[in-house]
Amino acid sequence: MTALDDGALRIVVADDHPLFRAAIVHALQPFAGSGGSIVEASSFATLAAVVAADPELDLVLLDLNMPGAQGFSSLVYLRGERPALPVIVISSNDHPRTIGRAQQFGAAAFVPKSAPPAVLLNALRAVMNGDEWFPPQRAARDAEDAKLAEQLAQLTPQQFRVLMAMAEGLLNKQIAHELGLAENTVKVHITAVLRKLDCYSRTQAAVKVKGLLPEPDDSA
Repeated sequence: MTALDDGALRIVVADDHPLFRAAIVHALQPFAGSGGSIVEASSFATLAAVVAADPELDLVLLDLNMPGAQGFSSLVYLRGERPALPVIVISSNDHPRTIGRAQQFGAAAFVPKSAPPAVLLNALRAVMNGDEWFPPQRAARDAEDAKLAEQLAQLTPQQFRVLMAMAEGLLNKQIAHELGLAENTVKVHITAVLRKLDCYSRTQAAVKVKGLLPEPDDSA
């Protein structure tokens, strides 16, 4: 029996738009049931805190465009931190390559924000039954994305946080303060990150992070 069968889903809705979060929460409420819960997150930092605090989560509904996230970075983080936790990406950017890359970086489903609620619920049912759900117009898998995903998968969650801070241009001292680490520990993490990403400099690593950005949104 799945969580969907017994009506006790523990769901995170991660999106920086409060009205959209409210609409999603309303649509999912019947599935949460009296024994379940729906938690909202408006930023990557909030999402990371929620995930760290609840080891029994069943599902994350994730918008790619949130404060503290760069493209697919929050998805990659979740796959590294909680590889068994399914993630449904919900985005207004439904470019075929964006959909394909969401799948390649580990999403269990992709639902365009323009889709009606019934589509989201179909995707949710498929994912909670152990399947995937993606629109048919997704692009083929890309070799460079596959290599990047493989390299990022080697990073520990803490190393990934350090990488994202490096990509924001923070100095070692600033990263240490931001993550609550000793500066020497940050240096050790940076050395490991550069080695695992096959990079020779922080600038090179930052360029790798840019590879997580989705295709431009044609609807913008």
